[in-house]
Amino acid sequence: MGGCFSKPKPVEVKVELSLLDKEKEVDGLSPNGKASPFAECRPNGALAHGSDDDSTLLPLYHKPRDYVEASVCHVKDLENGQMREVDLGSGRALLIKEHGEFTAMGHKCPHYGAPLVKGVLSKGHVRCPWHGACFNIATGDIEDFPGLDSLPIFQVRVEKDKVIIRANKQALQSQKRSKPMARCSAVINSNTGFSHVLIIGSGPAGLVCAETLREEGFTDRIVMCTMDKHPPYDRPKLSKSLESTAEQLRLRSMDFLQDHDIELLKEKEVVAIDVKTQSVIFEDGLRMEYRKLFIATGSKPKPMNYTGKDVRNVFHLRTPEDANSIARLANNKNAVIVGTSFVGMEVAAALTDKAHSVSVIGIESVPFKKALGEKVGKAIMKLKEVVLKSGKVLRADVCVIGAGSVPATGFLKQSGIHLDSKGFIIVNKNMQTNVDGVFAGGDVVMFPFQPRNNKKVNIPHWQMAHVHGKVAALSMMGRATEVKTVPYFWSAMFGKTIRYAGYGDGFDDVIIQGDLDELRFVAFYTRSEEVVSVASMNYDPIVSRVAEVLGSGKTIKKRDVE
Repeated sequence: MGGCFSKPKPVEVKVELSLLDKEKEVDGLSPNGKASPFAECRPNGALAHGSDDDSTLLPLYHKPRDYVEASVCHVKDLENGQMREVDLGSGRALLIKEHGEFTAMGHKCPHYGAPLVKGVLSKGHVRCPWHGACFNIATGDIEDFPGLDSLPIFQVRVEKDKVIIRANKQALQSQKRSKPMARCSAVINSNTGFSHVLIIGSGPAGLVCAETLREEGFTDRIVMCTMDKHPPYDRPKLSKSLESTAEQLRLRSMDFLQDHDIELLKEKEVVAIDVKTQSVIFEDGLRMEYRKLFIATGSKPKPMNYTGKDVRNVFHLRTPEDANSIARLANNKNAVIVGTSFVGMEVAAALTDKAHSVSVIGIESVPFKKALGEKVGKAIMKLKEVVLKSGKVLRADVCVIGAGSVPATGFLKQSGIHLDSKGFIIVNKNMQTNVDGVFAGGDVVMFPFQPRNNKKVNIPHWQMAHVHGKVAALSMMGRATEVKTVPYFWSAMFGKTIRYAGYGDGFDDVIIQGDLDELRFVAFYTRSEEVVSVASMNYDPIVSRVAEVLGSGKTIKKRDVE
């Protein structure tokens, strides 16, 4: 891999700030300073209507006071392939030099705010150092997930060997933007029992499916239904931040959905699907017909037999209300976590500064042994005490069950939609089921994974669900594509974050670099002579670097890292 992991030498950046006194005749410039043939267009070819928060292209009639312009460095301060975070006075931007040309865009990943300057620049995009999202450096568009928003881009020009950035102040502050979306062209009564696209589930797969349809110009009705009583929220944060409210975890507001004609039916449970009549039946008796259906119901807690199912201090962590109740009941009390899943261990870590005691019960000798290997599992185990299956009785003022999950597909058993023996929905590379017009994605599917010779796999990652939603939406519109991403996963415990990329199922060896005792390491997982995945702690951006190599189609051999 050569110098893949070397860090660029720091460069001192000087800033000369000047506010524009009048509009200059450079509004038609593309990010590299050349005249743009698309100066009158917004992304996707839509005409520019010029909202003040759209900095992707700058219409001539914007007010000068809405913009700031600054000389940020000398042209020789950056080498090709380098990035620098620069200050424009009203906010910061990411300056990039690739192939001799400069571009500038938002400096924070819109997902969790990671500093992109610490990410990986390669072949026209920047990959986030924390969770692997990718952004096109010319357009700012998000190209790989997680996350829903793209980045603003800013004009760059060179004058007398100085690099000058001109940026919209509002975009500098927000550091994110939504892609332009179509609106529904039909006037539809909300009681109408028909939707052109019906989406079951409001997680990342369902939400990205709906938004992608609108971004690609879909103008018919979209209805998304969910058993939740909240608009879409960031479920992975539940186990890491137990006191967060649904509002704080929100991915999209009801206003956002309404503004883009994405109808959301809350607290609606689907009990059956009739593929012959192309209709969905809800528990309350509502029947809705569809032309295209996307099933993204996610997973549900694995059934577990225990005494006292009706007591109010035993929880499966599913909702913000569950998380809030766990945090409240555990305050200065005894908490017991049953199961050493990632969710269970994250809850245990989140409770250590709240509860009087936290006990974790597991049947594995080492947590995460199957996913991360024994050495890494033991290193993480040192962060907490794990109570193994022994028959010991533990007092529990609050108990959280984190013993794994199963696909939420019970309502499909008589539908004719093919499921495997474990209840996963079987789909092809376009996320289509065996039934015409019915698609599925997220945790509930077995899909062909190209890096494993199209072996059908289930990868229940938040990031992967985003990808499935986009692929399904494009397939519905007749623009068939397939999953092209490197699976990316993360977990946080005790202020430590473990990052993981690739598909390591069936690994036969682990190569550790760094210090496991200090929890600063990178672990390469291999099958035969090939690296199939990587995990790290306190070693950013190594996982994103490896993801970039794997995503480019290259193979990393065992000898490259030994």
